[in-house]
Amino acid sequence: MNKNFYITTPIYYPSGKPHMGHAYSSIIADIFARFKRLEDYNVLFLTGTDEHGQKIQKEAKKNNKEPKIFCDELSETFRSLTKILNLSNNDFIRTTEKRHYKSVLEIWDRLVASGDIYLDKYSGWYSVSDEAFYDEEELENINGNKVSKSSGSNVEWVEEESYFFKLSAWSGKLLEFYKKNPNFILPTSRKNEVIKFVEKGLKDLSISRTSFSWGIPVPKNEKHVIYVWLDALTNYISALNFPNVEDKKYKDYWPADIHIIGKDILRFHAVFWPAFLLAAKLLPPKRVFGHGWILSNEKKMSKSIGNILDPIEIIKTYGIDQLRYYLIKEVSLGNDGNV
Repeated sequence: MNKNFYITTPIYYPSGKPHMGHAYSSIIADIFARFKRLEDYNVLFLTGTDEHGQKIQKEAKKNNKEPKIFCDELSETFRSLTKILNLSNNDFIRTTEKRHYKSVLEIWDRLVASGDIYLDKYSGWYSVSDEAFYDEEELENINGNKVSKSSGSNVEWVEEESYFFKLSAWSGKLLEFYKKNPNFILPTSRKNEVIKFVEKGLKDLSISRTSFSWGIPVPKNEKHVIYVWLDALTNYISALNFPNVEDKKYKDYWPADIHIIGKDILRFHAVFWPAFLLAAKLLPPKRVFGHGWILSNEKKMSKSIGNILDPIEIIKTYGIDQLRYYLIKEVSLGNDGNV
């Protein structure tokens, strides 16, 4: 029997330079990958960049560059980081690649065929920075601005035509899935957060946008682009040559053994992703591990606060082995860590 093991980092959003959070997720995944190789597993270790969405389009315009050229430059920075961090990844995927487009369009077609997508109008609060929609109770007012309680990012009111995924129909099925797969979400504290969120009842999810153009066009209605998270999450199977489910790579490595992610994107991976996959009649990953944040002076690192630590500069000063050892020793896996 083949011993295969598939591990992924989140794919990183290259709207700016890599920061310590990117390095931490990648180093954790690399340690798991190396350990499984010592146990004689055939390890597939995937990382990459998530390159579509409104934030990328805005940043590219600010830099007077076409979005694809802007992404090419920043994605290369993240690809270089894999070498600087001495990662042992086998693949690096970009959501602007043809192999990814093919996978996303197949997922879309499957969700249409299952009756889980419909066209309506969306109105609500949206964070460009987080590429996420928020309910009123998830927001707070700071200095006269509405911001997300979880991320601190500004939100704006959005009204536009949108395709929706019938997420509300999946609340019970997801809770049943979590019960049958008690180790799907780790650590336990994160699992409890997700279950509590789903038990409150899920709302249908907007999965397309018309207010910007940088993304994968919706089939048969190209004034819409596919919502960045439906697009981005599909990378985990794009790298396995999906939609060819008979491909050896897909059969050997899906479902993934573990997605390593930051706790701020847990909802996307532990709620949206399994719902999309189950609706598309595909297996969800075996496990999602949501690690904590890397804090600086007890605060989440933020450009606006000015407490971002550049892992590349730290490596230049102290060395890569020193950084890897420090992060793993000083930050308890699953909890926030102050550096």
